[in-house]
This record gives sequence, structure tokens and C-alpha cells, in this order.
Amino acid sequence: MVNLPNGASVFQKAIFTGGVVSSRYAEEILWETVTSVSGSVVQRCVGIVADKFKAKALRNLEIQNHWMVNTFCQLQGFVSLIKDFNHELPLFMVVTENCLKVANFINTESQVRNSFLKYRMQELEYDGLLRVPSTKCDVLKDFASVFPMLEDILSCARVIQMVMLEDTFKVTCMEDPLAREVAGMVQNEGFWNELEAVYSLVKLIKGMVQDIEAERPLIGRCLPLWDELRTKVKEWCGKYNVMEGAVEKVIENRFRKNYHPAWSAAFILDPLYLIKDTSGKYLPPFKCLTHEQEKDVDKLLTRLASREEAHIVLMELMKWRSEGLDPLYAQAVQMKQRDPVTGKMKVANPLSSRLVWETCLSEFKSLGKIAVRLIFLHATSCGFKCNWSFMRKISANKHSRVALERAQKMVYIAAHAKLEKRDFANDDEKDGELFAMSGSEDGMLAEVYGDASIV
Repeated sequence: MVNLPNGASVFQKAIFTGGVVSSRYAEEILWETVTSVSGSVVQRCVGIVADKFKAKALRNLEIQNHWMVNTFCQLQGFVSLIKDFNHELPLFMVVTENCLKVANFINTESQVRNSFLKYRMQELEYDGLLRVPSTKCDVLKDFASVFPMLEDILSCARVIQMVMLEDTFKVTCMEDPLAREVAGMVQNEGFWNELEAVYSLVKLIKGMVQDIEAERPLIGRCLPLWDELRTKVKEWCGKYNVMEGAVEKVIENRFRKNYHPAWSAAFILDPLYLIKDTSGKYLPPFKCLTHEQEKDVDKLLTRLASREEAHIVLMELMKWRSEGLDPLYAQAVQMKQRDPVTGKMKVANPLSSRLVWETCLSEFKSLGKIAVRLIFLHATSCGFKCNWSFMRKISANKHSRVALERAQKMVYIAAHAKLEKRDFANDDEKDGELFAMSGSEDGMLAEVYGDASIV
């Protein structure tokens, strides 16, 4: 997916690999795409945002091409944070094991199951058993399969309590140790507090993921995003009486894995984040950076500049740090207005940061050239995503050149159709309708295309 400076995205290509690929192969495909998009002037490509490829491929391309900034997708970084919590925070495992025990008991014990279905219909006006992960699922690695179970148990809290209060269930408890154990958990306030804690933390992160997906923030927004996450999680720890140390460690580990020096540099150079000091000046927020991040800014800007301009860039950076931007222009850049759709406050003119560098800050000739490229880099990849069912079916038919060509053409059409509507939702039915329009001469294609979706 090619992301343009004006915020538009253009779908470029889809490649069906049929499985895990090497870092070297990923590097070759990425560079092939860069050259095909940029033509002979590869410097036009500022960088790559990737969510699946190995870090080695991105690093190699940066080393070979000093002007490139290759980062990891922030949306995927936050999604991975949920997996990290599930794997490293004992609270998640405790809640998962307890909920599995409760859900399996309710779903499998016939008398309890019948009572549950009766009360669920009575209280919530719909029936159905509690969703549980597949027996083949590794709950430590696949929290996505666990979350629906937590959601069901939390929404059915009153229903489950009613089942446990039935006389017939009390009789069962006298004879069945498992029934007594489940009743003890359900009637313990700690069980529900821990369940709500895990559920609310995941919802917190998922909410930020949805915002990232909708807003597609630029790279300068990365540091504020992680600071926002830290603040929210700290409040979560206080509310649910969770020790902050272990939680902070998980966040910092994921932050380090995702961090790129360009985050700090873009944060410093984007007038959107200038801070008003006591003298009334609007200065870059160096005080928000760590000592290491400050050094990252110098190193990155030196790398992005030509060898002849490297020392000039550092001199201009010092001037930018001490003088900043005229208050009038800074206030104009930072002006916000309420989005009529979401109701959130958003920057009134997203392109004003670039306009300021090209006009009011034209004296920073070398630094300005880097700034206008860097501050408009996206922090998220936005591409056409295919689930494993889709990939398996494609791989099974990869010997058919005609089938692969048709697949690539239809993926291209579907991606552009959704990009035009700014529709990045996972809507399999719409995709199926679109692909069905292509005709039914190839049964394999008709079956496969219903699984394609955009994130």
C-alpha cells in the first residue's frame, strides 16, 4: 500500500507467498516495490511501515539507503501488547483458567446448562451457550479466542448467579466437588473483580487500536500515544489494585521492540507538538524526551542528511531548539476543531505543519528538507489483509497461473473499492458480493474471495 503525503493511499500489489518467508525475500519484495513506485529516483520513497516482515529486512534497507525510515506498524504494536499481557501477566492466566472452568462446567453439565439457557433467555432475551476456545487452541498464544468467553461470562454474571442459587444446584454441590469449586469461584467477589480487570484492560487497548485504525496517526504521534497508554494503564492499576511494576515492564518491553528513532525526531520537528514556555516562545518538546531519545534525534537527522549537510542540520537543530516558532504561527498550526462524525477535537488543518516549514521556517534550509519528509510519515500500515483460510486456498492453487492472476486482479479491485470509501472494516459479506460480481466461471475464486478483507 503506497501512502502519499496528502494522506491518500493507493493499493500497489498483493503477493501470495504460500507460507513463512525469509527476511531476505521480504527485503527483495519491498525494494522491488520501492523501485517500481519511485522509478529511477528511489529517494522519493521516504520509508516503509510494515506489520509482518522481520526487523532484519527493514534494518538492512535503512543501512543500504540512508534516506529511508522503516518502522513497525503501531496498530500491530498495540495488538501485540494484548498478547504480551496474556503471556506475561499472571492475572491473565488466572482469569483464563477460572473462566474456562466455569464455562466448561455450565456448558457440559446438562442440568446446569438447561437452567443457564432458561435464565439467559429470561434475563437477556437470547439463549446460547458460553463461547469457549477450541480445544486445539493455545490460550497462552491466542487471546483472541479467549476474549469472547470473558465477554460472555461478564455479560451473564446475573444469569450465572441465578443458576447457582437454584435448589437443584445446591443439591449437586453436595455430591460434586467440581460444582462446589465453581460455586465458590462465582460467589467470590474476587473472581468478578479479576475478570473485570482483565476485560477492561483489553477493552482499553482495543479502544486505542480502533482510534489508530480510524485516524491513521503520523509518526510524530507515536511517543504521545505510548505516553497516553501508560497514563491510562496506571489509572487501571489503581482502580483494580494491580501492582504497577509487572504491568509497566510488559509495556516497556513492547515499546522498545517497536521504538524507532524517527518517533523522537518527528515529535521534535512537528510544530503540532511545540510547547509554550514561560517567555511565550513555542519551543520543541525536548524536555519530554529521555537522554537516549535526544541522542537518537541527532543520529537520525545526521543519517537522513547528505554527508555535506550533516553538520548544518545539527546547527539548525540547535537553533530550532532555542528559538522555536513564532507564537502566531504555532497557534495556527495547533488550532483544533470538533470532528462532526466522531465528536473528537482534531487539528483543523493537518497540512499546516508542512506549510510552516516551507514558508515561515525557510531559513532552516537543510533541516527543513528533512522535516517536511519525516513529519508526514504514517505510523501505521494500511493494507489488504487476508486471513489464513484465504491464504491456504490460494496456496493450494498456486500451480494455476490463471487462478493467481485472477486473484491478484480481484484483490486489487477490492482494495481500491474500499480505499475510495475509506472503509477499512472487516466486512466479509461485502467482499463476497464484490467478488461474486466477477462471475462464477472459477469455483475456487468464488470460494476464496469471501475471506478477503481490509484492515
